[in-house]
Amino acid sequence: MTKTLANIRIDYTLDGLREKDLAPNPLMQFENWFSQVLAANITEANAMLLSTSVNDRPTSRIVLLKGMDQDGFVFYTNYQSSKGIAMAHNPQVALTFFWKELERQVRIEGRSQQVSDQESDEYFASRPRESQLGAWVSHQSEVIKDRDILDKTLQQVQARFKDQPVTRPPHWGGYRVIPSYMEFWQGRPSRLHDRLAYFKTESGTWNIERLSP
Repeated sequence: MTKTLANIRIDYTLDGLREKDLAPNPLMQFENWFSQVLAANITEANAMLLSTSVNDRPTSRIVLLKGMDQDGFVFYTNYQSSKGIAMAHNPQVALTFFWKELERQVRIEGRSQQVSDQESDEYFASRPRESQLGAWVSHQSEVIKDRDILDKTLQQVQARFKDQPVTRPPHWGGYRVIPSYMEFWQGRPSRLHDRLAYFKTESGTWNIERLSP
């Protein structure tokens, strides 16, 4: 196994990343890259790794980007989940996108905060009904005895909302990650990758630095 893993390697050759090609704002740069990701028809293009930490214990999981604006990146989850509890104790988080088809990675560090109830309500209303019901069924991250518990609870929730709209659970909603650091990584040959990072200053402007690979 170890020998096999050691032999797995890909030489990245698709593109390069130069300072002169960057947007002055990292959110604008992300939009530029993400439009190219969408054009490439990459599956789950909005999948991102969310990392949280409580009491010096880091943990990570994949979530889906569901919104973006001039302030940051938005995703939705159960406030009472392990990640929700973690962000309540320590709002500092990290996000990572990896699009292997384009040999690109984006790393984001910043502060998470809940979005407004109105924003959560509007997004919840746009979800498929099955997903809306699922938000009521799952007590996310809690231990359950077996799958039957979910199936029985789903039947109860379906009966509760029969012939009426499904309202948003009070324990479910969105978070916005407001970045203070963003790094754009482009694979290059010989592992000499391009890494260009945006650092947010105290005045709110962004400085751009090239990092050694």
